[in-house]
Amino acid sequence: MTRRPTLYLASASPRRRELLQQIGVDFQPLLADEHEDVESLEAERPSEAPARYVRRVTAAKLDAALARLRRRGLAPGAVLCADTTVALGARILGKPLDAAQARDMLGALAGSEHRVLSAVALAWPQAGGAWRRAEALSISRVRMSPLPAQAIAAYVDSGEPFGKAGAYAVQGRAAAFIEHLSGSYSGVMGLPLFETAALLRDAGILS
Repeated sequence: MTRRPTLYLASASPRRRELLQQIGVDFQPLLADEHEDVESLEAERPSEAPARYVRRVTAAKLDAALARLRRRGLAPGAVLCADTTVALGARILGKPLDAAQARDMLGALAGSEHRVLSAVALAWPQAGGAWRRAEALSISRVRMSPLPAQAIAAYVDSGEPFGKAGAYAVQGRAAAFIEHLSGSYSGVMGLPLFETAALLRDAGILS
């Protein structure tokens, strides 16, 4: 039996870990060092389109993860990174910094349709020390029901919006707010499994 290459997941997201486990993929975490400023990689640039933003951030995360792999002297293997953002028109809604920002984001999303963009990137070693890289982008559309201020306040008070793009988690309490979702449910969660599986097959990690 041929041994599959090691897969490193360069993400601290429990949702991404759960999603990879869902499709039977084994992996090792490749988390950032304390001195790494991971949050700065997600900084927006002026007038940057949401699709360009999420792909650029994912590529930057992959660059940082590959440098981390080399720095730690770990065994060669494939490295997987992902990033998810919410877009309301051209407006990028990242992770809320505080309760006021979370309420503002949810108020903007309530009663309207938005996009959730999830980019995934994979790099794996080739003969001679080279690396092959590939990426994919999933775009889903989500329509959120109108929400009274009291419902938004209660949701923010639950703490769930923090650390989530667009200030909500589709797999959590916010599921009660979603009228319609068109696209990839796993992509809205943070890791589009169809696109990810295709990349992993190319790298020989998934059958």
